[in-house]
Amino acid sequence: MNIGSDILTALPEIFLACSAIALLMVGVFRGEGSSRLVMTLAVSAIIVTLGLLLMGPTRHTSAFNGLFANDGFGDFMKMLVLIGAALTMVMAQRYIEREQMARFELPVLLLFATVGMLMMISANDLIALYMAVELQSLALYVVAAIRRDTLRSSEAGLKYFVLGALSSGMLLYGLSMIYGFSGTTDFVALADLFAEGGEVSLGLLVGLVFLAAGMAFKVSAVPFHMWTPDVYEGAPTAITAFFAVAPKIAAIALFVRILMGPFGDLVEQWQQIIVFISIASMIVGALAAINQTNIKRLMAYSSIGNMGYALVGLAAGTPEGIRAVAVYMAIYLFMNVGTFAVILCMRVNDRMVERIDDLKGLSRTNPLIALALAIFMFSMAGIPPMAGFFGKFYVFLAAVESGLYILAVVGVLTSVVAAFYYLRIVKVMYFDEPSEAFDQPIGREMAVVLTATGIIVMLFFVMPSPILDSATAAAESFFPAGS
Repeated sequence: MNIGSDILTALPEIFLACSAIALLMVGVFRGEGSSRLVMTLAVSAIIVTLGLLLMGPTRHTSAFNGLFANDGFGDFMKMLVLIGAALTMVMAQRYIEREQMARFELPVLLLFATVGMLMMISANDLIALYMAVELQSLALYVVAAIRRDTLRSSEAGLKYFVLGALSSGMLLYGLSMIYGFSGTTDFVALADLFAEGGEVSLGLLVGLVFLAAGMAFKVSAVPFHMWTPDVYEGAPTAITAFFAVAPKIAAIALFVRILMGPFGDLVEQWQQIIVFISIASMIVGALAAINQTNIKRLMAYSSIGNMGYALVGLAAGTPEGIRAVAVYMAIYLFMNVGTFAVILCMRVNDRMVERIDDLKGLSRTNPLIALALAIFMFSMAGIPPMAGFFGKFYVFLAAVESGLYILAVVGVLTSVVAAFYYLRIVKVMYFDEPSEAFDQPIGREMAVVLTATGIIVMLFFVMPSPILDSATAAAESFFPAGS
């Protein structure tokens, strides 16, 4: 083991972990008034980490005796996680100051969660996988309940913790079953075992089912979605925005890494599990959101549906399917960051409002915010030429090419149903009589985030090649040329 090359391979993660520890010390010595400074430095650390990632060593390298893997797929997903984390932290600063929850621990915890996400994406061993998942989860349990004086936030944190502990138990049980019946925890050794036509025992399949169940919780897929609406509604809105973006991308990336890496030759065994989870998530995400009156709960069910669409690409188990997942998660990132930026602007008389009815007549009281939200809603509904249409197009195309016609048909039908509640928001903003106007101004950072995400979502079709080419390169990590 070459320590120097190992450190270089994992330099972005090591830098971010060291930054989190250093910022914890800054916060301790500077006291409670250091929240803004620590948040600014945390965002700066994420930007530097992104730079280190882009300038990193050659791909397809491993470190620390094979526990950590670097490849094009990992780089692409890590970029999305870092962009999502940075944007949501920028959006959060003004919110946490207004809500009297400006504590330096918050950005530090978000940094530790982000380190866990990067480690999840690069996990190349069952033990490394579990350690990374727990590093992310423990930090997120705390930030969900960071408003200790608010019953809703405490309830959200407790529900997330209890259900998260249950899912961690299922995940760990699955990992132990896989180790017990295969004799190894290394992804490469597992892949070689199955590639050689090694016998797939019933116990190993049971372990794989438990592993899939644990990961389904992390992406809030049905039937492990129970925590999502309550946590989204109860957690502070800025924290909900973080939950909706970075952890979802990291969990989907880990799901792909596990099933396409060590279990890539067992597609027939795990495909039916993913097909069921995907169909159930799309149906529940489409139907359960129809009667929602709280926009954060609506976004929770929307995210459940979106994870179902992303899993359509994984179910295909082909290069086109993995490329589709990567494209879908990139578009999902910008749609959700933009939508939550609008939700964070929903303030009336200096208090946050969350009801869909509070958006009535927004086109007349604040036409620019209404336009931005309309763009994101059209995109989530999958209406061309918005970016969301292309995300769904690629995952459904991958399903059809793999012969999963039922999956594609269910996806299209649930998209039509889901369009109802997305377009209802547009109708409320543009055709209902105005309610109270939102507080002004919205802040420079929020205006920048809204403008940037709106332009990307609306004009994706003009220049899709950066995301498409990167996603194609990412998929090749699991399907080397000529294989």
